Amino acid sequence: MMNTPPLARRDDIGRRLDEGHAVSAADLAIEFDVSEDAIRRDLRTLAAQGRCRRVYGGALPLSPASTPISTRMREGKDNKRNLAAAALPLIQPGELLFLDNGSTNLALATMLPTDIGISVATNAIAIAAAVLALGDIPVIMIGGPVDPDVGGCVGAAATLAVQQLNIDRTFLGTCALSIDEGLGAFDSDDAIFKRALVDVSRQIVVMATTEKLETRARHRIAPLSRLSALVVEQDAISAVPHLAAAAATQLLIAPSNP
Repeated sequence: MMNTPPLARRDDIGRRLDEGHAVSAADLAIEFDVSEDAIRRDLRTLAAQGRCRRVYGGALPLSPASTPISTRMREGKDNKRNLAAAALPLIQPGELLFLDNGSTNLALATMLPTDIGISVATNAIAIAAAVLALGDIPVIMIGGPVDPDVGGCVGAAATLAVQQLNIDRTFLGTCALSIDEGLGAFDSDDAIFKRALVDVSRQIVVMATTEKLETRARHRIAPLSRLSALVVEQDAISAVPHLAAAAATQLLIAPSNP
């Protein structure tokens, strides 16, 4: 690819990062027939815009959650089921749960207890279908236009609908989690929707795979101090040593083989 205008080249690189792909400065320099210094300038600009994280030799996408939900649902299924199994004991009889869009919350939806009188609200079609398949759990579907990348309804109608609920416990989906910047989302409508969920929920639970830890997204949702529980994988503390001190009231470690 030769003679690509600088802005077009930067936009192309940015799209790849937004789609969750790591990039190499050396490879991009060959592909676009420019110097590595030119590529590094592009990556510095993209990092300043909050679209990537600079690393030696190139850049990484901000978070694995930048990939579409259809992709995330196929990845790390065992890890996500382990997180869901660790979170199950948090659910109390008679609670109204909200299961936000997200592949780990989908794993939880398939494991919910059917005999303790819980109800479930969700903005994700796949989660609603999974809960209905269990039987005996009332489901409230939060509707509106479905965002195919987010995997649920996050527009103005969905935000207004969720503001009318009194939610006992929300399992919040998050694209990124950082000690300094808290929870983050890539899509602005998704972030607005999640902030509304935080406002109307008594308890907030996040289940996070290790690859999401200490990554950042463009839009802030809430600080870690707002969480009532954070459920992480066994290697999370070694990956982020100060997580236990900075995170939730309750930190749960998911077993490798529940």
